[in-house]
Amino acid sequence: MDSNNRAVAAEAIVDPAVWLDIFEDAFARIAGCFGRREPRLAARDYLLAVLSDVDTRSCWQLAEQAGDATPHRMQNLLGRAHWDADAVRDELRGFVVEHLGDRDGVLIVDDTGDLKAGRHTVGVQRQYTGTAGRIENAQVTTYLAYTSSKGRALIDRQLYLPASWTDNPARCAKAGVPDTVGFATKITHARQMLARALDAGVPARWATADEFYGNERGLRRDLQARNVGYVLAVAKSQRVTVASGITATVERIAAGLVRRSWNRRCAGKGAKGDREYDWAWLSIIAPTDEHSGHHWLLVRRRILDGELAYYRCWSPRPVPLQALVRVAGIRWSVEECFQAAKGQVGLDQHQVRKWDSWHRYTTLAMLAHAILAAIAVRERTRRPKTERTLISLSVNEIRHLFAKLITTATRGISFWLHWSTWRRQHQRTALTSHYRSRGHDPDSHPSL
Repeated sequence: MDSNNRAVAAEAIVDPAVWLDIFEDAFARIAGCFGRREPRLAARDYLLAVLSDVDTRSCWQLAEQAGDATPHRMQNLLGRAHWDADAVRDELRGFVVEHLGDRDGVLIVDDTGDLKAGRHTVGVQRQYTGTAGRIENAQVTTYLAYTSSKGRALIDRQLYLPASWTDNPARCAKAGVPDTVGFATKITHARQMLARALDAGVPARWATADEFYGNERGLRRDLQARNVGYVLAVAKSQRVTVASGITATVERIAAGLVRRSWNRRCAGKGAKGDREYDWAWLSIIAPTDEHSGHHWLLVRRRILDGELAYYRCWSPRPVPLQALVRVAGIRWSVEECFQAAKGQVGLDQHQVRKWDSWHRYTTLAMLAHAILAAIAVRERTRRPKTERTLISLSVNEIRHLFAKLITTATRGISFWLHWSTWRRQHQRTALTSHYRSRGHDPDSHPSL
């Protein structure tokens, strides 16, 4: 083997034992959330199965991957076993802070939708979701992500229940929604999750969100009260007062900016290089009850076509333009969290309908993603940059290797044939039931 190949081979070496140690550390944090041994062991097997190469994260496939004879143990974990998903969420947040925490960390609020059929899955209705870019039958969740120079991960979640659900107690009861849960907007969810994170001591100097959240004054005031700076996107119709005393929409103010107002700055590294834009910033006069700290309007102009975006910014102390640009650019990392969590650990693949089951599935998926993020930190920092001949291991590549090196199990032929028989039996039962409920003869179906 020549020197170049030896260097590549050395660079490619990973230690599965260390990765498994990180997994075990994460699981040790949540082990106390399970009162009994059976669900605790099921949760460990469940997480390992989520990190495997299964096609989808249904209880059937996860149970087969875990070596169970039926999906009942996994279904019980998500449905009937006694454990608190919120307690697991709190331990997940602590795990993320331990591995990714930094005093310059940024909290990011955003929501995402999962397309669903039918009307019985908790929270589902026809509503707008950015996932599809239109109104669809979907379930929408507000998430809180944490990002730092070390990495990024999701640390909190709240399922949005539309009024069509909260105004129908019988429908909520059927889906297992607690009586104490009433209607709450996604803005309310954002404020609650930010408060939980900051109350728990999550190290964050900044917060950011898109204009849906940035237009909300109450959220901005919450962050000011906690001395957390923010760079929040706002709509072009947002009105501010500039230093000259003129009050106008941010669109109108941006239209009056002169050429020397613009500064080209990098908002972070992208897949194809630096993400450069032109930026302008100017001080604005805050409302009378928000005089503390420093307020700015930040305007971003895309170089390619001149498209503008607007941000209201605040910091308890003076900061340079580049600090605001950095935070504005970081907001997109929440989209990377969604993409990785959905693509690698099945955040959007749940096949559960009820309140508790949804929270349990989602929280365990978030923990699986956080484990991958923690491993990525370890792999990026274990060698000096000058020794690297490959790009850093991504979360996607780590999940692929984790599946091959750690979760791959050898089963006998009889085991796989048993699962094929089990699936076909239950699929026949379901198909027969559907035919009979519609007054049709089940035996007329060609598969029966």
